[in-house]
Amino acid sequence: MGSSTSTPDATPVDGPAVVSPSPDAPRLDIAVFTIFPQLIDAFAGESLLGKAQRGHLVRVRTHDLRDYTTGVHRSVDDAPFGGGAGMVMTPEPIFSAVEATEPPRPLLMLGPAGRPFSQAMAAELAAGGGFSLLCGRYEAIDARVRDHLVDGEVSLGDFVLAGGEVAALALIEATARLVPGVMGNATSALEESHSENLLEYPHYTRPAEFRGWEVPDVLTSGDHARVARWRRAQALARTLADRPDLIEARGGLTAAARKLLAEFHLG
Repeated sequence: MGSSTSTPDATPVDGPAVVSPSPDAPRLDIAVFTIFPQLIDAFAGESLLGKAQRGHLVRVRTHDLRDYTTGVHRSVDDAPFGGGAGMVMTPEPIFSAVEATEPPRPLLMLGPAGRPFSQAMAAELAAGGGFSLLCGRYEAIDARVRDHLVDGEVSLGDFVLAGGEVAALALIEATARLVPGVMGNATSALEESHSENLLEYPHYTRPAEFRGWEVPDVLTSGDHARVARWRRAQALARTLADRPDLIEARGGLTAAARKLLAEFHLG
């Protein structure tokens, strides 16, 4: 049978308290298929994700693919037909695991050929109520899994990892923190980098002067409207300098954006 693990009871000390949901509050249900469930469980039991699970806002379950093998060696890979380097994950344990557990859909395979993961996709998955991830290992996964079992493939970027677990953890954290109540402050997720195809404005805290570098006067002025305009202008300026492609994706700078940049002598 497949293994379904629970989160440890120990309470981490970092981060804000998770808001407990009302009976009808949404909960994000995530299943992960992997041969290294302990990697997922350890990460998902700590910090914000751990609190979200204990607050019943998010549930992360792992299923060990080796539990669905039939051989004495619990092997999940074999040599590729046609020859070549590396081993290929066999379809039988993957199909068996998914069919036995009926995980939440969509079921997404982690791989470099997939749809690029983005903040927009994180929001899409967070709003869907649940999804599942398949973590590959070795050279590849048998193509019949992609063709006949999963609902899609997702990529963290144009690079190759030894397996899908690290990518799965990044996707889980990016998605779970968008579930209402997980972050405590509902506005935090709205102001972050990539939430509007913009990078986030710079942040400052005490001391107001550090090694001769002072916090911008506007942030200590008490003028909240001006602070909001300054932050928006900084986000635009930072994106324009570091990620002009994101400005292009927004259709370029509007007249209002140019005026805002000029107000704070940015651009």
